[in-house]
Amino acid sequence: MPESFLFATWAGGGAVPPVLSIARALRERGHDVRVLADTSLHEEVAAAGAEPIAWTTAPQGDAGDPAKDVIKDFEARTPLGAFARLRDRIVCGPAADYARDTLAELRARPADVLVAEHMLLGALTAGEAAGIPVASLVTTLYPFPTEGAPPPGPGLAPAEGALGRLRDRVVTGLILRPWEKGLPALNAARVASGLAPVDSVVGAFDRVDRLLVLSPRALDYPGRRFPAHVRHVGPRLDDPAWAADLELPAGDAPLVLVGLSSSFMNQHALLERIAEALGTLPVRGLLTTGPAVDPATVRAPGNVLVTAAAPHSVALRHAAVTVTHAGHGTAVKSLAAGVPLVCVPLGRDQAEVARHVEVAGAGLTVGRGASPRTIAHAVARVLREPSYRREARRLAAEIAAETATDRAVAEIEALTTRAIAKD
Repeated sequence: MPESFLFATWAGGGAVPPVLSIARALRERGHDVRVLADTSLHEEVAAAGAEPIAWTTAPQGDAGDPAKDVIKDFEARTPLGAFARLRDRIVCGPAADYARDTLAELRARPADVLVAEHMLLGALTAGEAAGIPVASLVTTLYPFPTEGAPPPGPGLAPAEGALGRLRDRVVTGLILRPWEKGLPALNAARVASGLAPVDSVVGAFDRVDRLLVLSPRALDYPGRRFPAHVRHVGPRLDDPAWAADLELPAGDAPLVLVGLSSSFMNQHALLERIAEALGTLPVRGLLTTGPAVDPATVRAPGNVLVTAAAPHSVALRHAAVTVTHAGHGTAVKSLAAGVPLVCVPLGRDQAEVARHVEVAGAGLTVGRGASPRTIAHAVARVLREPSYRREARRLAAEIAAETATDRAVAEIEALTTRAIAKD
């Protein structure tokens, strides 16, 4: 029987396509699907077959345009400063606005289940206040501390021995503490929604029926233990709606796919250094700039084709290596295709993703300031040493098994039975 689902998302760059992939899958199964989203995303929402609904008081942004980006984390001087912008401009600061808009939509047109990108604590608050089942979507590796793994964020290697465990306890405290500066704003949103205050911002992320991690369990650490409401449902491998047709560079040399952030992260200079590096190697380069960078402004040698966009899932069938900022979407698509990586993290969750790729043996990491020579050396090494492709193919087989059925859709549809039981 068709059910009604209200999604809530924001202009979060690479977090958008996985959320809309689930919306599309539910719509294709005959359900009614609406998506509360920034107006800059409405074309993508419509392309997924869902009905776009605009935020009215919550922030409106466009991650592809630095002037319209809400967070502007590219202006931050430190990782802590970048985190504070996310906390204060999306997660906690405007939580009351997100809650107000979400509750207004639910009251005007009730839904059976609310599905929200996990950073929208205000939308999750509204679902709790409305008393309907709520699913939260994590579009990267599980981002909170757990037993059996180093604290996520800084890209630490797994701990060894007593000193390593001490390091993890200390770093966990350092990671959790800055969240609490957002507690007054979050609790103001909760009280305005008719809910009791909470003691912890991080604890509020768990006030959902299901927290669905759209990431391969195979990429996470084997001994890591998760809360009971957390489900790894596998990655979404769809290309974004704005991906163009595929054009490959001429020749038959190994193909290196280059893809940095789809949002603005001051990546222009790095794109040119990567292009210069590929110019010194016997390879073909396909460099996709994404919406945030004009491809006409990127200088590149003759063996590198620069384009605004390409369907990565198709290009990866031809690729030997991917050079990426280690955004979760690009990294996981590459691994799903059995393609190893050279990671150049720029910020956000990227150091963590790059570390997991390295620990899995499926790629290398170089610093964001790496020279063309250093980048070229890393690409040549991944091309030369068969272990990287072997481990990428191992992960590809595990990802294929995880995504053989649509676990995310199954988990969300199962929540409707709870709604029916409550009625």
